[in-house]
Amino acid sequence: MQWGETMADANNTNLISIGELAKRSGIAASALRFYESRGLITSVRSPAQRRQFAREVLRRVAFIKAAQTAGLTLEEIENSLATLPGQRTPTKQDWEKLSRSWHTLIEERIRALTALRDQLSSCIGCGCLSLKSCALYNPQDIANTRGTGPRYLMGDKSSDLI
Repeated sequence: MQWGETMADANNTNLISIGELAKRSGIAASALRFYESRGLITSVRSPAQRRQFAREVLRRVAFIKAAQTAGLTLEEIENSLATLPGQRTPTKQDWEKLSRSWHTLIEERIRALTALRDQLSSCIGCGCLSLKSCALYNPQDIANTRGTGPRYLMGDKSSDLI
């Protein structure tokens, strides 16, 4: 069955139920319905009005799960899948091309997570605890002079603020 094909066009042996898709993909049926509402996957309806999916949707769901594991948002995944001709299921070549385009994004997230990890035991300059708990890193709430938000995670250093 091709992406967007109707039930009348489909070969019924190529279809699986939402329960089977959930079981085989490891994704909850509620999440699959959400993916469908976002246009990430598509189903056809059985005569009893039950969702049925082409078996190839398993690969599309695996792609979504892998992209989420890599840290991509559903919006970023939607944008990636939208680049495929005819909204088809990603091939190995598609995966290689799309995953290469994510390298910069993933590297930025790694840097941000590393900064967070390295500063978990100290004040992050958000102002919420600065006057009582973070007097050494943020005396008199001086991080506030650089603007709002977690100043130290945004690149400011406590030594730069004093």
